[in-house]
Amino acid sequence: MKEDLEHISIEEQKAERDGNLERVAELRYGKTSALQKDLAEAQDHLKSLQEKNKMLKEEVDDEDIAEVISRWSGIPVQRMLESEREKLVHMEDRLSERVIGQKDAIIAVSNAVRRARSGLQDPDRPIGSFIFMGPTGVGKTELAKALASFIFDDESAMIRLDMSEYMEKHAVARLIGAPPGYVGYDEGGYLTEAVRRRPYSVILFDEIEKAHVEVFNILL
Repeated sequence: MKEDLEHISIEEQKAERDGNLERVAELRYGKTSALQKDLAEAQDHLKSLQEKNKMLKEEVDDEDIAEVISRWSGIPVQRMLESEREKLVHMEDRLSERVIGQKDAIIAVSNAVRRARSGLQDPDRPIGSFIFMGPTGVGKTELAKALASFIFDDESAMIRLDMSEYMEKHAVARLIGAPPGYVGYDEGGYLTEAVRRRPYSVILFDEIEKAHVEVFNILL
């Protein structure tokens, strides 16, 4: 249809140069108008087919690129497509939908994340490190889940470690792996392997006050 429109346009220009106004009107308001209508309908139909089957698309857009990168890196597509600025502005509102009655904690976490995202923090350091204190049921774990869901668009992007299992000094090896020359050196630790498999995640050290002091030393 596009080729037909080009041919008609050439013929219309020739008729206009020859002064054949009747032919110009016939081409411009007859054939050209009809072809343009048919072309618009065909493009709408093609667009609907492409939405159902992306393999039919002739061009690659931002969403296609984001989907491929998401498969490689594990970063959700929505996170790459959504405006970072718009997302961070409403961070408190999003977190407050899940965590009730912890306004101060939510504000502190949100400000820390915004500082990291604005480039005011060392890029080689974590986005943020937080210590949540309080009795059972006040929302400490839920806030960590909400944070994982907000940052990575996936609540399961959270590595949870029960630190009551690391009360002994030798348990540190289970966390980060045995040193060279010791049994289990090639296996890696629970924490290091979990981070290696899923580098984009929130790490929750649950009941960290029960862990051995050596655990605190390796996290400093």
